[in-house]
Amino acid sequence: MWKTLKKYRYPYLFISPYFILFLVFQLIPIVWTAYISFTEWNGLKTPKWVGLKNYKLMMNDYMFVDAIRNTFIYWIAGVVGVMSLSLMIAMLLNSKALRMRRFFKTATFLPYVCASVAMGLIFRMLFEENAGLINEIIMLFGGTKVPWLTSSRTARIPVIILFIWRLTPWFTLIILSGLLNISEEYYEAATVDGASGFQRFTRITLPLLGNILFFCFITITVDAWRLFNESYVLCGPGSSNMSLFQLMYRSAFTTFKLGYGSALGVMLILILLVTSVVQFTMRRKIGEV
Repeated sequence: MWKTLKKYRYPYLFISPYFILFLVFQLIPIVWTAYISFTEWNGLKTPKWVGLKNYKLMMNDYMFVDAIRNTFIYWIAGVVGVMSLSLMIAMLLNSKALRMRRFFKTATFLPYVCASVAMGLIFRMLFEENAGLINEIIMLFGGTKVPWLTSSRTARIPVIILFIWRLTPWFTLIILSGLLNISEEYYEAATVDGASGFQRFTRITLPLLGNILFFCFITITVDAWRLFNESYVLCGPGSSNMSLFQLMYRSAFTTFKLGYGSALGVMLILILLVTSVVQFTMRRKIGEV
């Protein structure tokens, strides 16, 4: 082992900053969070060991149940909405019939570079019940005002729309890069064989984009389960649209129950870990078919 380290000391030296940063800013905080989750701590006094008390409290906390349900809905809506819109827009941007392609590519990416908190405030004004633009348009067509952010039934809708709107540009560019790498010869050969547009899409485009779409699926999953800004700025009544990450922040830094907040953080890590393992296992099985 020491001979190997001595032989490759310079390569290890060059990659050591990454491992040092990972150790200091990721591994040690995760271990510390796991320890704090078994204690009662307000951030000032010495942590008091309480065992599984925080986890038992979590199972009886209605806000935790609401946060899990809301985040799951955000995840499903995000995966379906973002991937569908991104694929559709990417195919339009890749179309040879599209004029002013550079302009539309730039315009498509603009929402992603905007600050999510600032856009959340704008969306809050748009979905305001009494003077918001969305309700004004609905009333213009003969509808009635919708209590978007004051009703537990509709409070999740603005959050989902903002989440999809914010992420779609980034994943559009990722999928577009994959489309640009698909050779035109495949489509030309399929056209000669009499394949329809739908057949070319399902038999050529989707299979060749498989790895990229899977990467998008994993990334959207992580983004959805750590969603915070959208639900924080567009907060609804009670915990009607609260995300799990927002509940963790509220428990740790609003009520200063850092032990309970750490337990929520550990639960979030476990959910992401299990979800990722399931996704990679399914991807491997599909690849073996």
